[in-house]
Amino acid sequence: KQCELDFPIAKVRMLPFRQALAVAVVQIFILSENRALAKNINFYNVRPPLDPTPFPNSFKCFTCENARDNYNCNRWAEDKWCPQNTQYCLTVHHFTSHGRSTSITKKCASRNECHFVGCHHSRDSEHTECRSCCEGMICNVELPTNHTNAVFAVMHAQRTSGGSAPTLYLPVLAWLFVPLLL
Repeated sequence: KQCELDFPIAKVRMLPFRQALAVAVVQIFILSENRALAKNINFYNVRPPLDPTPFPNSFKCFTCENARDNYNCNRWAEDKWCPQNTQYCLTVHHFTSHGRSTSITKKCASRNECHFVGCHHSRDSEHTECRSCCEGMICNVELPTNHTNAVFAVMHAQRTSGGSAPTLYLPVLAWLFVPLLL
């Protein structure tokens, strides 16, 4: 009879240990999943969920016409979605030989409008025009000022390998594993 009494007591004592172990295993799975997903976030191109997108892959650009400086252009830019026939953000920057901006135009653009990127100096007016195009949500923050940054910047889709797929199954594995501990 002593053995029959000891066994249920031992079983009762093991229950909190098993529960604590199950919670610890679940937390490890959750933390490892969050870490795996966080490394895939591109913090330079985060899409703000301000309003619903009008169509798939829609985006916004800073938009202004003949602004006197970049600050005012970006500050007062219209917050609206680009038309469906555009894929890029275009920036046209006119400035003097001393580097003083004379006009800035930013807008949504098609591929055809982005063919003539780069800087061109006009000897007649002593002004320089630099044009750049970029792909992505409000990517046209900065101004093109020389041949280094007056470019056509296009993102290339990253191909995912099978290495990231198992992280999606971690919660499922946790829920399958926890009942075995209990």
